[in-house]
Amino acid sequence: MARGRPVAHRLPVAVVAVAMTLVALMSPAAADTLSWQHVPVPAQVRPQAALNEAVAFGPDRAWAVGEDAVGREAPGFPLVLRWDGTAWQRQSLTGIGWQGELLSVAATSPAAVWAVGRDSAGGARLLRHDGTGWRESRAPRGVVLTKAVAGGGEIWLIGSRDGAQVLLRWDGRGWRDVPVPPGSVYGLHILAADDVWAAGATGSGAAVSHWDGTGWQQTVVDGFPRSAVGSVLAVSPTEVWAGGTAGFVGGPPGRPIPPLLVRFDGRTWHHVTVPTDFGSVDSLAPTASGALGWVSVARSQKWGPPGSAPPLVPGPDFLSWNGESFTEYVEPAVAGEGDSWVLRLAPVPGTSTVWSVGRADGPEGTFVPRVLRFG
Repeated sequence: MARGRPVAHRLPVAVVAVAMTLVALMSPAAADTLSWQHVPVPAQVRPQAALNEAVAFGPDRAWAVGEDAVGREAPGFPLVLRWDGTAWQRQSLTGIGWQGELLSVAATSPAAVWAVGRDSAGGARLLRHDGTGWRESRAPRGVVLTKAVAGGGEIWLIGSRDGAQVLLRWDGRGWRDVPVPPGSVYGLHILAADDVWAAGATGSGAAVSHWDGTGWQQTVVDGFPRSAVGSVLAVSPTEVWAGGTAGFVGGPPGRPIPPLLVRFDGRTWHHVTVPTDFGSVDSLAPTASGALGWVSVARSQKWGPPGSAPPLVPGPDFLSWNGESFTEYVEPAVAGEGDSWVLRLAPVPGTSTVWSVGRADGPEGTFVPRVLRFG
C-alpha cells in the first residue's frame, strides 16, 4: 500500500481536537463497515442446515434459500429466510410438505420471486412468491432444475432433460425452451431477452457464450482439461468477467485446484491473476453502478512461506475490485464453526452492501448455514 509523504505543516489544535472527537464518537457499527460481519440465522433453523443462494431488493428486503434438518442419511426440508432490515426470519411454506432442498432463488421484482429445488425423489420443484406468500408452481415437464436467473426483466431456468442441457425462459404465461450453447451451462447474466451471457464448460475447457436472440457465439476461455466457469458478469460490451476453477491433470484425490478468473475486453479473453493459489471463484457481484465489485473464492488457500508446515495457509475469501487491483478480505471467525465452503454473493441494489450466504463446517463433521454481510 502506498504511503503519503510526511506533511511539513502542523495542523491547528482546533482541527486536531475536532478529528479526535469524531473518532471517539464513531460507533462500532460504523467502524465495522470495512469488514465482513457474521449475521446469525434465526433460532428456528434446525441443525444440519445450509443456504445455497440469496437475492436482495433493498436494505430491508432479501431472500435466502436452502435446506435444514438434514440427516446423515436422510433428506432435509426446503428452507426460506427473509431479511426485514433487522434480522433474518424463517418463512412459512404452507402447503409445501415435500422433503428436499431449494437450490436457487431469483426475482424480477418483490412480487415475482422464483425458487427452484429438488425433492428427495430427485423431482424438480418450483416455488413462486407473489408478494404475499410462497406457493408451489408447476415445474416444466421432464426437466431437472438447477438454477433460476433474473435480469433485464427476464427470468430464465437452467436444467436438464433426459440428461441434455436445457434453458427455459418465462414468457409471462409459461416456460419456453431456448437454444443452448455446446457443453454445459452453470451460470447466466441476463441483460435483455436478446443479450445473455452464459458461463460453463465444454470438452475443450471453460467456455463463455453470448446469446443475441438468434444464436450463441461461444469462446473457450481456458483450454486446460477440466476447467470450468460458473459465474459471469457483463459490465459492458467491452468488459465481461467470468470465474470458476482452472483445469488440472492427475494428482491425488482432494488435490487443491487453482481458481480461474478471466476478463473480456471486447476482442480477447485474458486471464486475471488473483491473490490466492487454490480455491474456486464461487460468484461475482457488481457494484451499484454495475461494475465488478466483488469476487468470492471458496476454500481459498495460498502457499505458505518456504519450509512451512503445513505448506498451505488460508487465503482471502473475498476480493474487492476497485477497477485496478484487488483488496483481500477474510470471513470472520464464528465460535464453534469452521470455514465456509460455499460463498454466494447477493448485492443490495443502490448500496455498497453485499450479502454472502452458504454453508460452513460445523462441529463433529456436520455443516451449518453461514450468512455474512459487508457494509
